[in-house]
Amino acid sequence: MRIALAQLNYHIGNFEQNEEKIVRAINQAKEAKANLIVFAELAIGGYPAKDLLRNAVFLDQCQQSLSRIATHCDTIDCIIGAPIHNGKEEGKPLSNAAVVLSKGKVQNSYKKSLLPDYDVFDEYRYFEPNRDLHCIELSDLKIALTVCEDLWDNDQDNSYKGDLMLELAQEKPDLIINIAASPFSYVHYEKRIAVLSANALKANAPLIYVNQVGAHTDIIFDGRSLAMTKSASVIAELQAFEEDLQYVTFERGDLHTTVDFRPEELTETARIHQALILGLKDYFSKSGFKKAVLGLSGGLDSAIVAALAVEALGADNVLAVLMPSVYSTEHSLKDALDLVNNTSCQHIVLPIKEIAQSFEDTLSDAFKGLSADTTEENIQARTRGTLLMAISNKFGHILLNTSNKSEAAVGYGTLYGDMAGSLSVIGDVYKTQAYKLAKYINRDREIIPINTIVKPPSAELRPDQKDSDSLPDYAILDAILYQLIELEKAGSEIIHLGFEEQLVRRVTKLVNNAEFKRFQAPPILRVSPKAFGSGRQIPLVAKFSF
Repeated sequence: MRIALAQLNYHIGNFEQNEEKIVRAINQAKEAKANLIVFAELAIGGYPAKDLLRNAVFLDQCQQSLSRIATHCDTIDCIIGAPIHNGKEEGKPLSNAAVVLSKGKVQNSYKKSLLPDYDVFDEYRYFEPNRDLHCIELSDLKIALTVCEDLWDNDQDNSYKGDLMLELAQEKPDLIINIAASPFSYVHYEKRIAVLSANALKANAPLIYVNQVGAHTDIIFDGRSLAMTKSASVIAELQAFEEDLQYVTFERGDLHTTVDFRPEELTETARIHQALILGLKDYFSKSGFKKAVLGLSGGLDSAIVAALAVEALGADNVLAVLMPSVYSTEHSLKDALDLVNNTSCQHIVLPIKEIAQSFEDTLSDAFKGLSADTTEENIQARTRGTLLMAISNKFGHILLNTSNKSEAAVGYGTLYGDMAGSLSVIGDVYKTQAYKLAKYINRDREIIPINTIVKPPSAELRPDQKDSDSLPDYAILDAILYQLIELEKAGSEIIHLGFEEQLVRRVTKLVNNAEFKRFQAPPILRVSPKAFGSGRQIPLVAKFSF
């Protein structure tokens, strides 16, 4: 049996475009004499469709699309993910299914058993879990057909308690097929390989894994679909962060390929870079926008966002706005202009000195007798935010936010100022990771000026200001934040790891107090195991310390 692995970038609700891609892949597989083609989880409709799954018109279009695609499966079998009706009176009305298309119509389906409801997942909201475990028969093969989480034997809360693959293995399947919508994080790939390997060995069967690729606002899918032998050797892997179509053959009880497979080695920083580029591209293309605007300060974060935007969207589609204040240094303005020259992006200069002073003059009577503090600093940040939003409104450009994860975590940002934007590009990238990302961007030539990378970070909202005046050293801060956010450890646990107690308590308090700011922040491109946003939901008014 010749099997095609179809890794496509779907657009939620764009049935015409998605269907065209799927049918094109089916026709290519037919021409290549494939007997079976496999698509990803919820390819029909897109993932995550969220509350569109409660919309009757959306669901009807899913079924119509599935039926039309089935007509193209006359000389080839197809496995594709789709929401289907539960078929029972009790429980949720839908199932998350792997649907088998053959001889021009729907022939069979396997419904997902393990429905994740942790981090960015909320599948219990829409789907009824399957409790009827069985293999399917297809072209004289017994296939253990599963959907994404079904293979993940972990300690998350799932609807099925037990070892799903161990039960399916009792039927002695010839082949395991897992269709997935497995979001990217920079630590997820190795875990995925370990999980898939364990299941192949458990069932003593080869395994095909087809993942989604593409980005849907905050959630990014890296693809990297693969084929694995019964001894857990990967013999084929599809491209990372790109659409791809590859073939393997099942014969003599195992999977084989004639292509010499060499795994693509990607460092953590390279993975983050590729993910952010894809996230930017898809956010714009799937939203129907072309041009971006951002504030370019001469600092590291805005320089990274500008460089990424130029790579993803093209220099002509990126407008950098330089907004020097009375406290901006000459070298910051020069660094910003150097980046403009290095990237060839568009730029304008809008000094804010007089505008900020006008605000202060207007407020002088109300603030009479009070000394200057962060209020005046924030006026500068909000002046910049107002100018950027004016540019966005007038020209239809999408404003990119340039805050990093370290700042977002501790509230080192101004609401309606430097926190403004439609998309947070590096809001899931710690400052220490940002330095590595900047050097990676410069791997072939200098794009981000070296001085931008080596100078001490500063918001330049008061004379001689440095981030270190308000925050701990980023190397220490980020280490504490990683324990607190990604690993979800309590402050007391972090202290036991050897971090200074007073510092941990201070950082924990900053994180807690900034929750209301993050609630109003733009969506963040997710690249870590735990990003701010839908994957981390904390009450705003709880009286509780981590």
